[in-house]
Amino acid sequence: QPFALVEGHGGSSPALDVISEGMGELTLVIDSEVANRACQEVLLKVPDPHAPLIREEEDPSSAAKSARRRQRHNPSKQSWLLRLFESKLFDVSMAISYLHNSKEPGVQAYIGNRLFSFPHEDVDFYLPQLLNMYVHMDEDVGDAIKPYVVHRCRQSISFSLQCAWLLGAYSSDMHISTQRHSRGTKLRKLILSDELKPAGARARRDPPTLSLLSPSKRTHQRSKSDATVSVSLSSNLKRTSSNPRVESNQEEVRGPSTVRLTPQREFIKSLMGIGKRLATLPTKEQKTQRLISELSLLNHKLPARVWLPTAPFDHHVVRVPHSQAVVLNSKDKAPYLIYVEVLECENFETSSVPTRIPETRIRSTRSVENLPQCGMTAEQRTASFSTVPNYDNDDEAWSVDDMGELQVELPDVHTNSCDNISQFSVDSITSLESKEPVFIAAGDIRRRLSEQLAHTPTTFKRDPEDPSAVALKEPWLEKVRRIRENSPYGHLPHWRLLSVIVKCGDDLRQELLAYQVLQQLQCVWEMERVPLWIKPYKILVLSSDSGMIEPVVNAVSIHQVKKHSQLSLLDYFLQEHGCPTTEAFLSAQRSFVQSCAGYSLICYLLQVKDRHNGNILLDAEGHIIHIDFGFILSSSPKNLGFETSAFKLTSEFVDVMGGQDRDMFNYYKMLMLQGLIAARKHMDKVIAIVEIMQQGSHLPCFHGSGTIRGLKERFHMSLTEEQLQVLVEQMVEGSMRSITTKLYDGFQYFTNGIM
Repeated sequence: QPFALVEGHGGSSPALDVISEGMGELTLVIDSEVANRACQEVLLKVPDPHAPLIREEEDPSSAAKSARRRQRHNPSKQSWLLRLFESKLFDVSMAISYLHNSKEPGVQAYIGNRLFSFPHEDVDFYLPQLLNMYVHMDEDVGDAIKPYVVHRCRQSISFSLQCAWLLGAYSSDMHISTQRHSRGTKLRKLILSDELKPAGARARRDPPTLSLLSPSKRTHQRSKSDATVSVSLSSNLKRTSSNPRVESNQEEVRGPSTVRLTPQREFIKSLMGIGKRLATLPTKEQKTQRLISELSLLNHKLPARVWLPTAPFDHHVVRVPHSQAVVLNSKDKAPYLIYVEVLECENFETSSVPTRIPETRIRSTRSVENLPQCGMTAEQRTASFSTVPNYDNDDEAWSVDDMGELQVELPDVHTNSCDNISQFSVDSITSLESKEPVFIAAGDIRRRLSEQLAHTPTTFKRDPEDPSAVALKEPWLEKVRRIRENSPYGHLPHWRLLSVIVKCGDDLRQELLAYQVLQQLQCVWEMERVPLWIKPYKILVLSSDSGMIEPVVNAVSIHQVKKHSQLSLLDYFLQEHGCPTTEAFLSAQRSFVQSCAGYSLICYLLQVKDRHNGNILLDAEGHIIHIDFGFILSSSPKNLGFETSAFKLTSEFVDVMGGQDRDMFNYYKMLMLQGLIAARKHMDKVIAIVEIMQQGSHLPCFHGSGTIRGLKERFHMSLTEEQLQVLVEQMVEGSMRSITTKLYDGFQYFTNGIM
């Protein structure tokens, strides 16, 4: 088990005390003053006080080597802190925490170099914390972090853009005059310029060798008091081929990387521009029409060396089936959901861009004929749907000069058509005329009809005011099959379908913070073998007011369920999964309980607010999934003061569990207790994620020191397990009977129509 290091232990204890050994975890307490002295004595290699004095002209590196040699022969003088840093238990979570909390430049620089030894995916999880520290903390922390960031940026275009986006977002909290000349802004400009040339091959994964050499030369002057740091362990780390030396001054580096960054930047810029223009239209029907039109123009720039950053594998985007895009429910803004056809590849930076396969002539003609009703003039139609060559050059595919075609301002028109999506469908039935005839055996037809009659899934009717309900309700595999059959790229073996939600005008930095906490707790519960279920979905922050979200497939909101089915939650479960005694219903009920317990703890620990039924999804397996973490920790919607309960637990939720006196309800409370016990064993990991992001932040979820203090208190470290059980019982009882939850649901119904 990992060590839990708690600074600030009072009393006259020695530097290291074993205070408890329970539940498989060894807890160590280090007095902060003694720990700092240990860093100075060992990490900074201050010579043994009994050793001969060093003459001023003596090489400090040889003195440091002598000190290390003496310490190797006398292990009792080794620092406990150094032993921890060099142990296998020292993971990236500890490294990030010590980088944030330590005040010793030597310790910070040592940890900065240790980042090279961790797997890329482990460090990438803490990239928001690293870059926020780089932007808002002192120079020593920035110097420790920059070599790793620059090294990774040289190796990966994707990492480079992610860093640039995050640096811009986290620098936005600075005053405009300070921001312009800040360290974060300079590094962002360096990344987006031609100073850093990404390597053509995939980044090497072998960790660097951490060995001791002579002190490295610094590129800036230090005060005399910092002279001792020049012989620090961190300054003397050897940089191998996988850990190349990276000076603070990058002026000697040159490389034409900006050309390779341009296609992806312009692709993302186009998607954001569409969202901004949709927000100016008054109705969802007009927004849907406009979205389909703009995406049809976007397709004329594809395929290209562009990708969806939320995807877990390398690929090239080849097509956006524009007729499948939908505008999501939002009162003031226009977030939209698109499906993206991609071809998986070994490396999107080096693999060849797929050849463009044009749509058939008859399909293009039918689509063009229908476009005037979507707000396009004849001149725009002719210009937009002219023959477009295959772009072999990335610059031609996404040049800045060509972006005007994708951002054309289409006039607003009204249409009386009720079938807006099929009206503009490129994948219309007429496309079958151009395909080879398909022969299906009679036996296959009988089998398919029998399967369809045996189980017909619930479908939602198309609603112009809620166009996303139909799209989200359709089973994901069925959607993939349908789109693939009608795609010109669908026959290719590496074809995949992805989806993404594009948001403009929303700050997703809080969403990203919530995602990290959920991901951390999910790992904790899996490691502790607590069968809680939550679904962290990926967040991509593009700026302080835009980003992308990974959609949850096979799920619709409880609001949409109740609105379109006109059933209670329990009756909907019975309709979807069968009688209460069937295996399908019992499996769905267990999924509901496990997810409800997981999100109850999430909502309590993070104080998640705005929990109306539009922000709670229900998937095809019976799980609930909470979305929209815009109000967490210290913030609530318009500070209305609703939602004072620990979490949302309505009578409908309890009914699905079978009632208060049934086994599944007791199972729900048991899972909450087990989950809280497991979470508090790893409290430091969660606290570090949140505390580092408060540094320099103006996000509404942070409100002074009380935010972190309140978060720590909700882990109830001082309570016994018996006391925790009583606490869980009280929270469940209070949440079930909360009048404020009912008031908030009523408020949302009367103001926004959310059921």
